[in-house]
Amino acid sequence: MARSGPFAFAQLEFGFQLGPADGRYVVRPRADAEAERVIVLSTVGAPPARGRLARRPRPRRIEHAAPAAVPVTRATIVRARPFATEREASAWLMELAGDAERLTAEVEDAVRELNRALRAHRAAAADPYARDVSAAQALAVRVGYGDGEQVAEGRFRDAYEVPRDERRRRRAELLLPDERLAAVLGGRDPVLACEELLLRARADLDAGRLREAALQARIALEALLAELGERGRPAERLRPAVREAANAALTRELDPALAASLRDAVAELEAVLRRAK
Repeated sequence: MARSGPFAFAQLEFGFQLGPADGRYVVRPRADAEAERVIVLSTVGAPPARGRLARRPRPRRIEHAAPAAVPVTRATIVRARPFATEREASAWLMELAGDAERLTAEVEDAVRELNRALRAHRAAAADPYARDVSAAQALAVRVGYGDGEQVAEGRFRDAYEVPRDERRRRRAELLLPDERLAAVLGGRDPVLACEELLLRARADLDAGRLREAALQARIALEALLAELGERGRPAERLRPAVREAANAALTRELDPALAASLRDAVAELEAVLRRAK
């Protein structure tokens, strides 16, 4: 990253390791294109790494279970194109801080870029358990600007911490997931395959992985129709749109029209599933 600036950034901290090693990762749309982002990963407060030649630890008897110390992973997503002046950067940040929708969009955009990196790690490491993340999982979220080296080292000129969403939901809405969890674990309510498949399609959509979302949606739709029977019949009319998107996804990226149709179809599938449960 150039030492000039200032550069805009979003920073998220998680109470778990993301997977990729600490370092700086340059993000380009193509190998011959200019950099769009620089993702800086660093581990804060991690236990010291054991050397390769260290002896293998042995199990030890304990009398009580003390909480284990966990590392905090800091992910800083930096825009590669700098502001022309610090005044421009300051004005951008002030406008962002005063507009909740723009601030949310800025954080969501950064999370998509981070998940793009995590997807690459998942494929490179052949690790199916390396997961996507969301802003809701973060211990802290910050948006600001700073010089190149400054931001890469976790420092900045100015930033705002984004508060957690404190909107209160009705008590019934808060209790429903717990009630379903108890029913599933108690053997009173099964988890359907279409539920898991549809959740994966939603995660792919939110991460901008449209081809994967289309393919997941197709099998989720077929599973839903098979598992719900008559309760799932309203989803039958979604077959043409989902099939078209999935067929296109086998060979190419989805165009805007197909992407919009896919988003609508997934939302309708989710609604059918909610009504049927």
